[in-house]
Amino acid sequence: MASITVAAVLVALKLWASVETNSVAMLGSLADSALDLVASLVTLFGVVYAAMPADDDHRFGHGKAEAIAAIVQVVLIALSAFALVVRSIQQWMEDVPVGEAPVGIGVSVAAIALTFVLLWWQRYVLSRTGSVAIRTDHVHYQGDLLLNLAVIAALVLQTQLGLGKADAFFGLGIAAWLAYGAWDASHEAVDHLMDREWPEDRRSAFVARAATHPELSNLHDLRTRTAGNRDFVQFHVDLPGEMTVREAHDVIDRVEADLRSAFPGTELLIHIDPAGHVDEPGNDLVEADEFEKLEDETP
Repeated sequence: MASITVAAVLVALKLWASVETNSVAMLGSLADSALDLVASLVTLFGVVYAAMPADDDHRFGHGKAEAIAAIVQVVLIALSAFALVVRSIQQWMEDVPVGEAPVGIGVSVAAIALTFVLLWWQRYVLSRTGSVAIRTDHVHYQGDLLLNLAVIAALVLQTQLGLGKADAFFGLGIAAWLAYGAWDASHEAVDHLMDREWPEDRRSAFVARAATHPELSNLHDLRTRTAGNRDFVQFHVDLPGEMTVREAHDVIDRVEADLRSAFPGTELLIHIDPAGHVDEPGNDLVEADEFEKLEDETP
């Protein structure tokens, strides 16, 4: 909601400034803020939908809605960059004069101030939620700071120093920055959609926590993934073959409770193998004993 409010205010201000200044750099900044507004609306929908509990049709929850919202943002940013390149080239070829520079500078300063406040709030929200959709929105608004500074520089150089191509040049620079931001922001969203494994340091931390339970042995076939604000982990462990189902269930319950306390929001699926069991050959996804790997990696 904060992102939507800021984007709406900036669209109104930059629309007025674009008419007054005739600046392609300001026009690019307006296009970026307009897409910010659309992207923030998409993010709001994605975050709300992702927070819905699991149901009969989505038994793993709706967390990937955040990644889909992030991908929509990336597409919008890329389209904005392309349109700005076209407009900047036209400005370069036609050498269109820039109008009221003080208006554009004042609006850009106001945009920088509002964006700083929004970024501070988003950092707080990210520390509480880890939302991939909001993280993509945050990256985009960080870029907005540079965009607004570029608008100020373009207006000053063209109106005060007489550098006639400065506005179009900065318009191309803004387009390049937007394209880079779209590429960079897409990585985490794609990782969520493709069920990429956790980073190695987090994976190792999980195994180290599991290793504190002496009841477990030969933890193997560990698989991890993240979908929005939820993490999923599954693995196999060896327990004595003579254990009853009730005893094995109690052991796994204790392990799950501890691992969930250390890794909140994680859904666990633990498969029990009788000690000495060897998986059938030919399954390339079966992994070696994670405890042994952890010992090998520990200095």
